[in-house]
Amino acid sequence: MEIPYLDKFPPSLLFSPPLLFPQGEDNFTYCPATGLAKGNEHSQFAGWAFPFPGVFLTEEFISEDEESEIVELMDRDDWKPSQSGRKKQDYGPKVNFKKQRLKAGSFTGLPSFSKKIVAQMKACPVLGGFLPVEQCNLDYRPERGSAIDPHFDDWWLWGERLVSLNLLSKTVLSMSCDSEDSIQLFPTFSQENGELSPPGPFTQTSACKNSDGEGINCVLSPRLVPSKEVTVAVHLPRRSLVVLHGDARYKWKHAIYRKHIERRRVCVTFRELSAEFSAGGRHGELGKELLETALSFQGRPV
Repeated sequence: MEIPYLDKFPPSLLFSPPLLFPQGEDNFTYCPATGLAKGNEHSQFAGWAFPFPGVFLTEEFISEDEESEIVELMDRDDWKPSQSGRKKQDYGPKVNFKKQRLKAGSFTGLPSFSKKIVAQMKACPVLGGFLPVEQCNLDYRPERGSAIDPHFDDWWLWGERLVSLNLLSKTVLSMSCDSEDSIQLFPTFSQENGELSPPGPFTQTSACKNSDGEGINCVLSPRLVPSKEVTVAVHLPRRSLVVLHGDARYKWKHAIYRKHIERRRVCVTFRELSAEFSAGGRHGELGKELLETALSFQGRPV
């Protein structure tokens, strides 16, 4: 069956040729208001979207004064060199993830200034029952070429929710997937003005416009693309809090590329215990001891 005006649409709306993307070039952007990853305007995925679960983002989680105080307290302690131009401060047990071994070592708890931050997290709907057992502060600077490659956080010791507070400057969290699976995209043109809007469940009919600007109904079936061809930008404003959980934690790797570090950035990441180290788990007693130490809020960097 011939589709009217098929020749009026760019090939990018109809076909999915394999692509190779330069490092740091995201082709979708996460929209916190809708929970969708929407195709970027100048990519071949413009006008397409897919649900991107597992990201919770709240802006202005702390005030400017609180931000200044926190960073000033951090800078009183030494920052240790880390990988890829970063510097770090760790508050947590000593862990060998490869051998799956850990010991409390010199861990004396999370820092005192984090007590208020952790208390404020209780207002976030996705953080019910969240008890951080580890805190890692990372310092990024453009002059050092600071970045972090795509990776998964460990899930032997750390639990489902990863919580990060973004300080001093905005950045972009780039999400990528190595899965052999495909992602189903849906057209997102609205009938009135062609702007992006959330698609209905498995919608196959979309309102489009021909070259004369006339509204027409055309059939655009959901489009399958390899997961490896998709990268999603999650924009993190200054002083925002982001939580990764579910698919965003276990299916999608996250990264920060050099091009997205424009000035000094400090990231404060909190991690909870996995089921294995929680009550009833194989190492539940050890986990309980670590939590008691962490939540004393009397720690110094290890």
